[in-house]
Amino acid sequence: MAENEEITNPAKSLIHYITWKDIERMISKLLKQLPHNYEHILVITRGGMVPACLISEKLNIRNILSASLWSYEENQQISEEPIFLQFPDDSQLTGKHILVVDDVWETGCTLMAVRERLRRAGAKAEVCVLVYKPLKSKFPNDAPEYYAQEINEWVNYPWDPSRKFASNED
Repeated sequence: MAENEEITNPAKSLIHYITWKDIERMISKLLKQLPHNYEHILVITRGGMVPACLISEKLNIRNILSASLWSYEENQQISEEPIFLQFPDDSQLTGKHILVVDDVWETGCTLMAVRERLRRAGAKAEVCVLVYKPLKSKFPNDAPEYYAQEINEWVNYPWDPSRKFASNED
């Protein structure tokens, strides 16, 4: 499949395939935007794990927290509001400058809920995503502070379970 190739899929309409080279380009673009004074990264599992790892390595941030939320099951929304399954204790957040990392801001519901919970805990929170979908966002007056690319189609990342890993073995 060619880099950035889009195909039509009747089940998910248009799919935008992102390659590992695209990920490298997107992370480089984000690194040019990001301040270097974060005390923690808060990764949204699972989609934010790869971008958070790459960003944390480049910014030398070792304090990585995770939040697990549930609102989708097999690409189908199951809850209007995200359900917090796991979240750091307020004592880890109060007074901290935190970069929240996820793969995509689609409706914005997950990241708005996380940002609000962090602010209630007394943290300064900024959101960073690879992909921002402004036409799908339920928050027209809000957006992630940092994003690499606007895409409004369904996004398929190189780590998606439907994708095969490249192998040198036959």
